[in-house]
Amino acid sequence: MTLSFTKMHGLGNDFVVVDATRRAFRPAPALAQRLADRRLGVGCDQILVLEPPSGPDVDFDYRIYNTDGSESGQCGNGARCLARFILEQKLSDKEKLRVRTSSGVLELQRLPDGRVRVNMGVPRFEPKEIPFTAAAVRAPRYVLTLGTGAQLEFGLVNVGNPHAVIEVPDVSTAD
Repeated sequence: MTLSFTKMHGLGNDFVVVDATRRAFRPAPALAQRLADRRLGVGCDQILVLEPPSGPDVDFDYRIYNTDGSESGQCGNGARCLARFILEQKLSDKEKLRVRTSSGVLELQRLPDGRVRVNMGVPRFEPKEIPFTAAAVRAPRYVLTLGTGAQLEFGLVNVGNPHAVIEVPDVSTAD
């Protein structure tokens, strides 16, 4: 099988971008793992697949595959790369694009300086919306006791996919 793709990166994340607007592409987990492998494959954090729109309310559909082949709901850095890909491949000349992911619709806007702004929607903090089952009620911080006995304090947010947020005094010296 021959696969045409573009390798892109955004703020430290790197992606394999596949145009599936004319020919369907859904990588099986084994293929996603081979593509993402940094020693034997192309190497990437995620595989982004651009598809034809599933309805009149969006310009494109957009699927995001993790390195294990599972599908992710959203990726802000990936969405910015996807918008640049669409523009550079001349698949659309719109300044504002709407793309559907498995988590919902994202709005991508090309800025005058060439950067792309992504509206990720409203962040969700309720444990059931993360999903996070260890807590029944919303809290500003949660504590996880590690196997070493150390405790890790973190916050939670879902912006299309779940994130654990750990505050550190200085990101340049964080472990």
